[in-house]
Amino acid sequence: MPTPFTLCVYCGSRPGAHPAFIEAARAVGTSMGRRGWRLVYGGGNVGLMGIVADACLQAGGAVVGVIPERLMAREVGHHGLTELHVVQSMHQRKQKMAELSHGFLALPGGIGTLEELFEVWTWRHLGYHGRPIALLNVEGFYDPLQRFLEQAVCSGFMDAGQMDMVRWACSPEDALDALAEGTAQDTTVANLRAI
Repeated sequence: MPTPFTLCVYCGSRPGAHPAFIEAARAVGTSMGRRGWRLVYGGGNVGLMGIVADACLQAGGAVVGVIPERLMAREVGHHGLTELHVVQSMHQRKQKMAELSHGFLALPGGIGTLEELFEVWTWRHLGYHGRPIALLNVEGFYDPLQRFLEQAVCSGFMDAGQMDMVRWACSPEDALDALAEGTAQDTTVANLRAI
C-alpha cells in the first residue's frame, strides 16, 4: 500500500496565549485526518504539538512522533500515537522528521519552531529538496517575521525567490491546500539523507 501524503508540522510545545492558536492546531490535525494524510511531528503530548496530534488521531489519521530521549519527560512523550520514534539527539529528530515527510508546515511556536522552519527552508534554498513549505500565520502571529524577512531582502541578504519558497497562509485549509498543490509540483529527486 502506498504511503499517504505525509506532512511534517512544526509548532509550540506550549499552547500560547491566544485561543486562536489552539483552534488552528486542532483544525490542522482534524483536516489532515479527514484528508487521509499522515502527520509527522515532534512526538510531544503537550502544547500545540499534543493538540494537533490528538486532533489528527481523532479524525482517523496516522500520527508519527519523533522525540529525543532527553525530551521524553520534558515534552511528555505521546504514547498514543501510530508510531513513536525515540532518538538520541535533536539532529536525529529533525533528520528523521524530514526524511519521512512530503511537505512542511509551521504553526505558531517559539525558537524551536523557528529553528526547524528555517532549517528546512535553508535546505530547500540549497537544493537538498523541493518539497513545499507553508507557514500558518494565525492572528498575524508571523507578521513581524514577514516584515523582518522583507527587510532582509531589501538589505541584500535574501532575494525574492527565497521568500517565494514558503507559502504564507492565514487559514488551516489554505495552508493545507497550498502544500498539496506544492507537492504535486515537486519534481526534485534530492535525498534528505544526504544532508
